[in-house]
Order: sequence, then structure tokens, then C-alpha cells
Amino acid sequence: MNIQWYPGHMTKTRRMMQANMPLVDVVIELLDARIPYSSKNPDMDELARNKRRLILLNKADLADANITRQWENHYRACGFEALAISATEKKIGTQLADTVRTLMSEKISKEKKRGRLTVNIRAMVVGIPNVGKSTLINRLSGAAGQGGAPTTTGDKPGVTRGKQWIKVAKDFDLLDTPGVLWPKFEDKIVGERLAFTGAINDTILDVITLSELLIAWFVQEKPDLLISRYKIPEETCTMSFRDILENIGAARGFKAKGGVIDLERTANTLLDEFRAGKLGRITLDKPSDY
Repeated sequence: MNIQWYPGHMTKTRRMMQANMPLVDVVIELLDARIPYSSKNPDMDELARNKRRLILLNKADLADANITRQWENHYRACGFEALAISATEKKIGTQLADTVRTLMSEKISKEKKRGRLTVNIRAMVVGIPNVGKSTLINRLSGAAGQGGAPTTTGDKPGVTRGKQWIKVAKDFDLLDTPGVLWPKFEDKIVGERLAFTGAINDTILDVITLSELLIAWFVQEKPDLLISRYKIPEETCTMSFRDILENIGAARGFKAKGGVIDLERTANTLLDEFRAGKLGRITLDKPSDY
């Protein structure tokens, strides 16, 4: 399954990010903690060169905690600050502001020596579609008590369309940007894992084939989670991926006309439950693989 998806508005977003980069001190990049490699846009290293960088491993509550710690250490070794978060946590505003102030401590110290009482920090928030940027921005704007209008969010990738500044604290502003993917995924596994986690709109995908690819990962890495979640016999995991999908559908009673298994409903259920963490805390990307 060769997945490529780059809507036209994403080209515009990339140009907008490039144009606004001189306005900010820090670039905050949200990654999906389940796929920290696959969800990292390689363009950002060029776009954000010479800027302080903070990597937020979002949706950490859905990921394997041990592997998430490995990724934090990995990105710190690459010269970034890294923090595992859940964008829905109440404490995230204070945690993020404190981390950014630490990153900018040298600038803050210099400005205060010049007599400035408050040193304003501006940060740009970037990330691929559906990684949780709008959820984070809504949490930050609400927690700050600034009365800012919440950003538009949705289950489909690419809902946030334009840039917007959000006041997080008296000395801290965030520039939100729409989610942006890169024009071509060099590694087909990257495209597949982005699709597994919902970063690519399901309406352009063959969800049955996609679900079979996800089943293939589970069979190799964690077959016990499929068996326990869907109450299928252990020997099912020795079958073809299509047969496994049919067994999951049968176990759930997903039958179409004529008594055949409704494979599309089964596939959508498997993907939805994986994305919601109902099969367990799972990380697909491991630092040791890259």
C-alpha cells in the first residue's frame, strides 16, 4: 500500500511557516508518541534551523511508557528538549511555559539585565494533521484564562486552516499553524503508520487493506492483544490477515446481507479501537529501529 497525500493547502502552510519563522524564538513540534519517527516532518529541521526546539511527544497516555522515555532521550541527544505529554492534561500550560522559559533563559537573563521587567517569548507550534495541536491550543488558551476563542478541531486531519496567535501567559505567545505533511513519504511504512494513527484522511484509503497491514504488525509484535481484545482463538493468528479480519468481524457479529462478514465495518472498528487505545498502550516506532 503506497500512501501519498499532500493537499494543496499544505503547500501554502509551509510557505506561511517559513515566512513567520523570523517572528518566533522557539519552535514547538508535536509528535505522536505512538509514532515519534513517522510523525516527525523532516522539513522542520531545515525550516527551523537556528531556532530553539522543543519536541512534545503527545498522546503519551496511548503509547508504551518505556519506549516513550527512550524517545525523549533520543531527541535530547539530537540537541532538542523533549517532553512526553497528553494535550488534555490540566497542568500542561504551566509545564509548557516553564520548559520554554528554561529554553530561553539566556535571552531572558540578557534582556532583564538591560532593564526589561517582562521578556516576551514567542513560539510557533507545528505538527502533522491530527497530532493534537488544536487540542493543546484549546487547553492552553483556556488554562491561561485569557478569554481567547477556542480553535477549531475535528476528527478529520487538516481542520485548522489559518495561523492564529494565542496568549498563554503574560510573557508567552503561541503561533498555531495548520497541520502539514511532506510531499512524499520515502518509506512506505511511514505512510502506513501515519494512516494507522489517523494522520491521513481515511476517506482516501482502502480501510480493509489498511486494517490488514495493522493486523500484520500485531501478529508479529503483540498477537496476544488481538486475541484478548476480540476473543478470537490463539490459532487464528496463524491464518492470513484477511482471515484474521473476518474472525474479528465474526466475533463482533458484524454481518452484512447474506450472512457474510462486513469487512469494512470490521476494519473501521479495528482502526478506531487501536486509535483510542482500546487494544493497549502501543508504540509502533522504536528508536532502535532508526
